[in-house]
Amino acid sequence: MFTDAEVLALLGGTDRLSPRFRAVTWRTLIGLLAATGLRPGEACHLTVGDVDLANGVVQVLDTKFGKSRLVFLHPTTTTVLGHYLQVRHDWVGGTVRACPAFFVNSRRAALDPDRLGVTFKQVVAAAGITIRPGHRPRRLHDLRHTYTVTTMLDWYRDGHDVQGRLPLLSTWLGHVDPASTYWYLHAVPELLALAAGRLDAPQVTPSEGPAS
Repeated sequence: MFTDAEVLALLGGTDRLSPRFRAVTWRTLIGLLAATGLRPGEACHLTVGDVDLANGVVQVLDTKFGKSRLVFLHPTTTTVLGHYLQVRHDWVGGTVRACPAFFVNSRRAALDPDRLGVTFKQVVAAAGITIRPGHRPRRLHDLRHTYTVTTMLDWYRDGHDVQGRLPLLSTWLGHVDPASTYWYLHAVPELLALAAGRLDAPQVTPSEGPAS
């Protein structure tokens, strides 16, 4: 899990990358993962045609387990992606033979999902995020976990029917079935405590309701 402060630190840490286009690419990539819960590999495989800024939708095609889905964007995320496209066009150009990938590296080729960890390690160091004793190094994929857990925590705190909404979150994340999403309830102590508290809360029947 990343805290909100750590996500902001990661965004700031991208400024240490060079050339400048590489820094902008990574800032946009991290922001998109934090805002949508996409898998890093899914973001790398997006093409320019998959990102519909006019309607605020990203089309994720034939991903893990052969599933495809639509991911809707917050207007602020759409604005950032639109800015990146302008910077990308200036760097890559708009010729027919130009790389179709949405996220490209400084050599004008698609980002390699297998090499993301190398650069992300540099960003984490620049952000001043240290590894706590007994914990593994931070991964780019942890932004997906952060998004998922934060979403469920917000639902619990706002009094929503989390059990009823989990299948929707599973679809949004591209999980093969809701069981993959239910895992978070058991893996994150704070979520488990909120779920247990919801079960232990006294149930109000019509006869026990407040007096009029």
